[in-house]
Amino acid sequence: MNSLIYAYILLGLAIVSEVTGSTFLVKSQGFTKLWPSLAVVVLFSIAFYLLSQVIKVIPLGIAYAIWAGVGIVLTAIIGFFIFKQSLDAAAMIGIGLIIAGVVVINLFSTSTGH
Repeated sequence: MNSLIYAYILLGLAIVSEVTGSTFLVKSQGFTKLWPSLAVVVLFSIAFYLLSQVIKVIPLGIAYAIWAGVGIVLTAIIGFFIFKQSLDAAAMIGIGLIIAGVVVINLFSTSTGH
C-alpha cells in the first residue's frame, strides 16, 4: 500500500481515537469515574502514537492541522447530537471555516506529498 494512503488511514484512526477520548473525557466527570477516565488515557495514548507514525510521512504542521480541524468538527457534532450542546451562528461559521481550511490543505497544499 502507498505510504501516503497508509498515513492518511492512520491519521483517520488517530482522529477517531482522539474524538472518542474527548467524548469519554465528558463521561469521566473530571477524572472521578474510573472506567471513562481509563478510556481517556488509553484512547489519547493511541491517538498520539498513531499521530507519531503519521508524521513520518506527512509533515507535522499539515498532519496536526488536519487532525485538529477534523477533531474539532467531529467533537462539536458529538457535543450537539449526544450531549445536546447548542451551537450558535458564530460557532457554525467557525466550524465551516475549519472545514474549508482542511479542504484547502488537502486539495491545494503541495506540503502533503500528493
